[in-house]
Amino acid sequence: MSNETLLGENKPQLQKKKEERKESDSNELMIVNQVVSGQKDLFRLLVRQHEKAVYRMGLSFFRNTEDANDFTQEVFLKAFKSLSHFEGRSRFSTWLYKIAYNTALNEINRRKEYHSLAEEDSSNLINNTETPERIALRDAASKAVREAIKELPERFRICVDLFYFYDRSYQEIEVITGIPVNTIKSNVFRSKIILREKLESLKDF
Repeated sequence: MSNETLLGENKPQLQKKKEERKESDSNELMIVNQVVSGQKDLFRLLVRQHEKAVYRMGLSFFRNTEDANDFTQEVFLKAFKSLSHFEGRSRFSTWLYKIAYNTALNEINRRKEYHSLAEEDSSNLINNTETPERIALRDAASKAVREAIKELPERFRICVDLFYFYDRSYQEIEVITGIPVNTIKSNVFRSKIILREKLESLKDF
């Protein structure tokens, strides 16, 4: 059972989502090539697209807005300086989140523990255009994820975060974190078992 299924999306919705993602990835690759070719002002389009996600990751690690803002600026500065090294072998967002993860991890190892996004108010993760029913379902799912994550080892919680909240595949999470795919699958699978139990009451929602 995928994270999309857990949140109640049907096959047509999933197909539409995949098509939109493919188009978005293609557009971002085109923008990257234009920036590398000299149209540096276009980098702001990439920042606009991913700024909130990177900021949320910063909040998960640093737990305060000032450090999260500094972290976000540092991540995009590193990305801009390294953009010519992006070869398009992965999605741009995966490449960017790897930079963000490594930047945060280097700093957090000296300071604090990682806190899952699931500990945050789930309303921050909801699209304002969603229906009330969809919002209620996602909120319930988010609460279930929060409880599932508490049962995982601290250092593996980022895997579940990336899977559920950043919509990353197992392979993408491995690229971002360096954690083996089998370990990622194991931890996500453990969370799914708990989620199935907690979401059973929502199947007729």
